[in-house]
Amino acid sequence: MTSRFPPEGKLLYTPENQALCATAEGLEQAMATGTVLEGLALLCDEHHDLVVRLGPFTGRIPREEAALGITEGTTRDIAILSRVGKPVCFIVEGLEGQDGTLVPRLSRRRAQELALGHIMASWVPGQVIPATVTHLEPFGAFVDMGCGVPSMIGVERLSVSRIPHAGVRLAPGQDILAAVLEVDRSRRRVVLTHRELLGTWEENAALFRPGMTVAGWARGVKDYGIFVELAPNLSGLAEHRDGIREGDRLSVYIKSILPERMKLKLIVIDVLPPDEGPQPLHYFITDGVLNRWQYAPEGCAKAGGETVFQPENRAGA
Repeated sequence: MTSRFPPEGKLLYTPENQALCATAEGLEQAMATGTVLEGLALLCDEHHDLVVRLGPFTGRIPREEAALGITEGTTRDIAILSRVGKPVCFIVEGLEGQDGTLVPRLSRRRAQELALGHIMASWVPGQVIPATVTHLEPFGAFVDMGCGVPSMIGVERLSVSRIPHAGVRLAPGQDILAAVLEVDRSRRRVVLTHRELLGTWEENAALFRPGMTVAGWARGVKDYGIFVELAPNLSGLAEHRDGIREGDRLSVYIKSILPERMKLKLIVIDVLPPDEGPQPLHYFITDGVLNRWQYAPEGCAKAGGETVFQPENRAGA
């Protein structure tokens, strides 16, 4: 999947980016065409200007050009400080000489304006897009939709299985896919969702068979049993066992799978050593535009989650 304005870090080592950043002529060409480039933020000075390495040159992004919303006060300076040591995108605004050295004058804000304009003009509800996780909170995951333009996926939309913190599912720096839930042009904001791409109950249940013993995670411990997550969008109920706590990694025996009731009956075999970070994600949908997603199998007596991507909210509608 390609994107005209990918999340920051995706352009840094591309041949085109390296070639344009290598010479003054390349930077002049990028300036003339408005091409988005990337460099590495070396430091943030006392004025909160970013000093950026691009090829053999050292450029500068003034504080007011370092992020959308800085001048207006809607974005905090942490958005600038947190870029140190990381790739930053920019538009070349000028090439200035200082003590015989070329110092490119750069704008990250302009690159983000271009990316946000593209998003507002072309993205539609249901569209599958690439994103990169920037940081995590208990209530959700903040992601880079392109050129550092942020959005947030609520923890309830990361997966069907309930989790206590977004860090259970994702990690900073992780590349993920998401689906556009809403494009709000008046507020220049995009709402994203994630769980729909991780498969329906039927798709996930098809990966398992009665009689298998597999690893899972305790997501809910009740007197009547333990809810065990086998995949981000699939959980089953195990018989109660003393000493099990939420978050424990378990081996469980699959006693039965009941599609008509959307249930898996499990037996806890053992408590396993904890994981080192979130597990890799398996996407059942990787591109295209979704109209409707239903978690439960057709005709199932038990209701499941459903998402309708409203066409009246789509760009150009």
